[in-house]
Parts: sequence; structure tokens; C-alpha cells
Amino acid sequence: MESKTESVQATLVNFPRFGDFAYRESDVIEFQWGIPGFPDLRRWLFLTLDSQPSFVWLQSLDDHGVALPTSNPWMIFEDYDPAMPAYAFAALDIQNAAEFTYLNVMVVSQGAEEMTMNLMAPIIVNLRTRKAAQVTLEGSPYSVREPIPRKHAEPALVGNAS
Repeated sequence: MESKTESVQATLVNFPRFGDFAYRESDVIEFQWGIPGFPDLRRWLFLTLDSQPSFVWLQSLDDHGVALPTSNPWMIFEDYDPAMPAYAFAALDIQNAAEFTYLNVMVVSQGAEEMTMNLMAPIIVNLRTRKAAQVTLEGSPYSVREPIPRKHAEPALVGNAS
């Protein structure tokens, strides 16, 4: 049986992208079936950075060199309406809407010239059990590389202030 002291003890790791980071076992998100493209990577952390508040980095604990940028899809695509299959909720033991969240993987090119989001296969996370899965939405109109719309800055007005 694990003592209370052991359950709150933090583990310190050094991630190539993020440097030193301390986490507890209760922070770990488990992908029981892996993630497409990373079937053997099962243990992950969600990291947020002050310098990138729109991203949630999915950092692998099984391979410290793997980190995927994700985001809340509704921050970008307000009308996103994924038809999640019932088996996903059953497989993750999701009992009500308050105990899960969605994240979607993003692809960001060098210099962030091109940014896309995978709306076809959202990640669904059971916040109670810390289990997650990336689920492909069968027959969905969404794309795996949906371009993220750019917000252009308003041009400065030039003229006399007389």
C-alpha cells in the first residue's frame, strides 16, 4: 500500500524542449492504446507554458524527445461539433460531461508560417481516471490538417492629427 508521503512525492525530469520539470504520478495521463504514430508511448503529461497560453503540450514520459502541441479546439473553431462515438465514452469510463475534455493535436511549421489542427481525431481525456484516447471521427467532414485562420493586425491609420 502506498503511503501518503509517497503519493505526493514529485519526480524531476529534464525534457529537451522544456528543461527541468517536476511531476507527480497523479499528473500522468495514460493512453492505454497509445496514440497513432506513437503506439508504444503510453504515459504523457499535459504541460502549459506561460509564454504559450493557447497551447497544451502533450509531453511523453516514455520518450522525452516527443512533445505534441495541442489546444482546445473551441478556442479556434467555435462551431466545432465532433460526433464522438459512444464506444469512446464507454472505453474511457466517462460517466458525465463534467469529467472529460477534448484537445486536438496541432501541426506548426518552422516559424509558425503554417498552422493546422487535427479536427478529425480529437483526444478525449477522462479527468477523473486520467485515461485518454485519440479517437477518429468516422464519416466526419473534418480534416486531419484543418488550417488555423490567422488574425491579421489592423493597419495603423496614417494621417494628420490636426
